[in-house]
Amino acid sequence: MSAHDPAPARAAAAPAVGPAPGDLSALQVLRALDGSPRGLTESEAEDRLARHGANILPGHRPVSRPKRLWHSLRDPFTAVLFCLGLVSAVVAAWGTACVILALVAVSCVLRAQGEHRADRSMDRLRGLVATTTSVQRRTAPDAAPRVREIPVDDLVPGDVVRLAPGDLVPADLRLLKARGLTVHQAALTGESAPVPKQPVDLPGAGDSAHLLFQGSSIASGGGTGLVVATGADTRFATVRTAGRRARTSAFDRSVHGISWVLIRFMLLTPPLVLMANAALRGRGLETLPFAVAVAVGLTPEMLPVIVTTCLARGASLLARTHGVIVRRLPALHDLGAVDVLCVDKTGTLTQDRPAVDPDRTDAEALHWAGVSAWWTLQTAEPADPDPLDEALLAATGPEDWEAYDGVDALPFDPVRRLATAVVREPGALGTHTLAVKGAAQDVLDRCALDADERAELRKQAAERAADGVRLLAVATARRTARTRAYTPADERGLTFRGFVAFRDAPADTAHDAVRALAARGVAVKVLTGDDPATAARVCRDLDIDPGEVSTGERLKDLTEGQLGELSARTTVFARCTPEDKARVVAALRAHGRTTGYLGDGVNDLPALRAADVGICPRDGVDVARESADVVLAEKDLTAIEHAVVAGRHSSANIASYLRITLSSNLGNVIAMLVAALLLPFLPMLPAQVLVQNLCFDGAQLALAHDRPDPAALRRPTVLRPRSFLRFITGFGALGALADLATFGVLALCLPGTLGARDEAAFHGGWFTENLLTQALVMLLLRTGRRAAEGRTPGPVRWAATGLAVIGILLPLTPVGPLLGMAGLPVVYYLLLAAVLALYAAALHRASTRSR
Repeated sequence: MSAHDPAPARAAAAPAVGPAPGDLSALQVLRALDGSPRGLTESEAEDRLARHGANILPGHRPVSRPKRLWHSLRDPFTAVLFCLGLVSAVVAAWGTACVILALVAVSCVLRAQGEHRADRSMDRLRGLVATTTSVQRRTAPDAAPRVREIPVDDLVPGDVVRLAPGDLVPADLRLLKARGLTVHQAALTGESAPVPKQPVDLPGAGDSAHLLFQGSSIASGGGTGLVVATGADTRFATVRTAGRRARTSAFDRSVHGISWVLIRFMLLTPPLVLMANAALRGRGLETLPFAVAVAVGLTPEMLPVIVTTCLARGASLLARTHGVIVRRLPALHDLGAVDVLCVDKTGTLTQDRPAVDPDRTDAEALHWAGVSAWWTLQTAEPADPDPLDEALLAATGPEDWEAYDGVDALPFDPVRRLATAVVREPGALGTHTLAVKGAAQDVLDRCALDADERAELRKQAAERAADGVRLLAVATARRTARTRAYTPADERGLTFRGFVAFRDAPADTAHDAVRALAARGVAVKVLTGDDPATAARVCRDLDIDPGEVSTGERLKDLTEGQLGELSARTTVFARCTPEDKARVVAALRAHGRTTGYLGDGVNDLPALRAADVGICPRDGVDVARESADVVLAEKDLTAIEHAVVAGRHSSANIASYLRITLSSNLGNVIAMLVAALLLPFLPMLPAQVLVQNLCFDGAQLALAHDRPDPAALRRPTVLRPRSFLRFITGFGALGALADLATFGVLALCLPGTLGARDEAAFHGGWFTENLLTQALVMLLLRTGRRAAEGRTPGPVRWAATGLAVIGILLPLTPVGPLLGMAGLPVVYYLLLAAVLALYAAALHRASTRSR
């Protein structure tokens, strides 16, 4: 027993006092749970489900609306806004405080509502890939048991569950039967290597080799277990250490980087405004509300709402149109940023329907491979045929299998890359025969061959693999009959029997999908356990230049830096173990690449967790599907190309919002700071600043529904803080110049040449100019398809038009004087139109050059 094994879980139906189920015999546990090795009846299961509740972890229950509002308030920008509102209230700037707190409330409500709708949508989508488990139940007490698939949520204590490689352990179980069973339980214990499990009738104190815990997964072999605890009673619910990634995603890194730079700037702004006004104008704390309003003006307070809306809409559209389910919303942005997609060859680039190639197959090897496939399936507990086993069984027949008796089996696992059936041959009393099949190199390494023979066979394997076939090597060994179980240590000193070759044609859509991904700037890298020549041949068939193929053996001696350089220039990695795949993916990420990984098996699990975006088809094994960020209806690269485009669509709209709001806000803040030092009055009252922000924020909600320019979807979309800061600094300075030019126009048009009696007119004129320039920025700095829209205005055009109308009319309505604004002479609007025309031309030229 490992020193790290978790303590036995408490059974939901066990007595409150007495030994734990892990310390009881199998018969005692069955009696305590009122169960049977034949399984519960349907009526018993229904009663227990009503009594114990669904098999759902506490953390998976719906989030309440008050908790969502609290989480929304913890957003960095929203929290800063809330603090600024409290500061305004402390200094009795009640108007400013009310508007700021209203902004906070609107932002929190919109974000909470958006997340609630997104979660409801995601719950419906997850129903398409809801995890199921094989349970043994009876229709009546005297009926024969039947094995059928049910949702994991419907498991109850006393159920009998069947497990196979790749299954997630659905609840806490007590093993009844097992064959070659090993379990990944790093989520509970931190152990990276699979842990062997076996039924123990009379366990010792603290022994857990016969217990399986929710949160672990089957690495190899199979078994039958009795459910002893579900839901909140499981060990997983107590420990709560599994399931989530500790690392941050590409989306988190980019948005948080931008957020904290702006927050630092916002926190520095009020003290600078106060000190400058005190030094140059002799103003004291009376400018504090204005300083707070300036800081609020820098805040992209609608960012949480825009992000949630863009990602939720993209995820919903993908699910409806392409059957792609995004299980973690930020993963949609990461899909848009992906520039490297790592895939396994089998079933992704190829059809995964192999057939035995008789021209390249040795007859004796085919016979023993069929024996191994048949008796592994019959003897393992339980086992499902993989595509190669199905091809072997189709190429052989009962005449190959029925003469033997199955004794034991060592199912395939991705580390040793072998599968072994132990059989008794007719008339061979006192001996057992091991029929071993697996990867050519691994089988040859275990055969009793001299160096020359092994080299010659490897050469033959390479020549056959170079023809594009998949190759299995087959060997046998005779051992003295025994009753104890066989182990991988017995797979030594084998007699080589020959090779079995399989044909596997490229997938129908693979060629077009690879070409489409390349056009989107996504490089495809192949990580496979197959022979290098086979992998290279498939790549060439799909017009992928394999270059120099690297193997897993080469990776072992490389440092992380060397592996990063090798990964960047290598397209095909062959003979990879699961750990090799994960190392390559991690090296690519460390090298600055945003990486996706498509996999569907237990051997893909480490790489799925190491990638920025883990992708799994719906028919992948449970543990891979639950670890993935994105689930495909089918294992098809075309669906990934659609998902990448949807991710870039959402990311482009988020980027548009950030570019527009930050550029405009920075320009306005610079102009306000300059004007505050030059004018005898505040250039804009706090309430005016906040009303302007509310109008601008409302209009920018249309960006979540924009249609990006197709050119923006041709390359990965990454929100890089440095490039954003350069962009907003340049365009912010351009906006500040337009504002300062407007000050000159106002000086020409107002009778008091900007004296104290011009204050209301100045406020009205600048308010109008601000909203008009913001409308121009929305139209010219977005990534929307201006040319493609033609005469049909989209949501952004309508929003910008509404913003411009409000800017022109609001100072002229009765609301204007209430906000401290007055109308202006007609000549001002004519001169302002000239300033705006020059500003629009400069914006258009600068935005064209920046692309």
